[in-house]
Amino acid sequence: MTETALQQLLLKRFLLAAGTYLLVLGLGWTAFISGHFQAPAGVLLTGAGLALLCQLLLGWVFVSGRNLRFADPSLSEFQVLLALAWQTWLLSHLDQARGTFLVVYPLILMFGLFHLSGPVFLRCAVLIFASFVGLCVWEAYKGEWLDGPLVALQATTLLVVLCWLCLYARYVQGSRQRMRKQRYALQTHQDTLRAMMSQLEELVATDELTGLFNRRHFLNLAGQAVDVMHSGSRHGLALIDLDHFKRINDVYGHAAGDQVLQTFARVASSCLRNTDVLARYGGEEFVLLMPDCTEAQLAACCERVRHAFSLSQPPAVGLRVDALSLSVGMTLLGAGDDLDDALHRADQALYCAKRSGRNRCLGAWETIDA
Repeated sequence: MTETALQQLLLKRFLLAAGTYLLVLGLGWTAFISGHFQAPAGVLLTGAGLALLCQLLLGWVFVSGRNLRFADPSLSEFQVLLALAWQTWLLSHLDQARGTFLVVYPLILMFGLFHLSGPVFLRCAVLIFASFVGLCVWEAYKGEWLDGPLVALQATTLLVVLCWLCLYARYVQGSRQRMRKQRYALQTHQDTLRAMMSQLEELVATDELTGLFNRRHFLNLAGQAVDVMHSGSRHGLALIDLDHFKRINDVYGHAAGDQVLQTFARVASSCLRNTDVLARYGGEEFVLLMPDCTEAQLAACCERVRHAFSLSQPPAVGLRVDALSLSVGMTLLGAGDDLDDALHRADQALYCAKRSGRNRCLGAWETIDA
């Protein structure tokens, strides 16, 4: 939970407690005005002032950033205990109206129903009952007149209500615990599903043999790159074909041909930038997208790949494939250019490169000039 969210949560609790206290004060003034008890007006004014002081103290505790380091249950318990102390002080100044204001004890405890753990809730309930009984015993010890049967009835009623609240709190805590476990389980399932979806997307977008992007995913990436191109920028596009690949399959077998494809993918990837996109276009044909480049940069990159591939060998033990080479057709993409037209230009350049003897890189701009 972020600091802002925690401040908002504590502020809502503070306002709830403030409403409870104001309700108590309203009941007290109503009882005083209607004549249900004859407590001096100064007592009620003192109680109102103390209640206001308590609110200011709680407001500072709950919204002050310096106090956010306290644990959340501790803040709730502190507020309940502070309200309990104020309520006990108020009852000590009442006589006939004590039974009316006794209902505030359960209201104070209800405030911590969803925020206090089971043991803390029970401890607060025991403290409430002990506070009321202790107040009555203290007044009897001082010799003040008490209606014994009425006090016994009030204490018994309070005890029954507190017991029911404790049972209800236990039920609520158990329900919240079960819901929390279900939420965690659901979150785990969602994380697993996301991981599976990510793996599925990777499988759909990747060529299984070489580990490069497949044709479909490359076309999507290239289309997006063309759509967001700025005016004046250029992207390089190259079609790469492995020379005499069918003969490699016929002479050395398809397993050797697969290793040649994997070797090219490894060698070519090591020659490219992180922003370049290389994909298997189909069979022994590959396609390269080189963002933000010039004719010279694209040609240099393709020549670097061609030279590195000519020096490489498949990793199979005892296998020696001679004269590995490739042919490349290159073109440039501009803003607003059509991807299919650019692929067609690169394919025509690749066709010219193969007709010119293979093992070379040829740009569409060279064939046009020719």
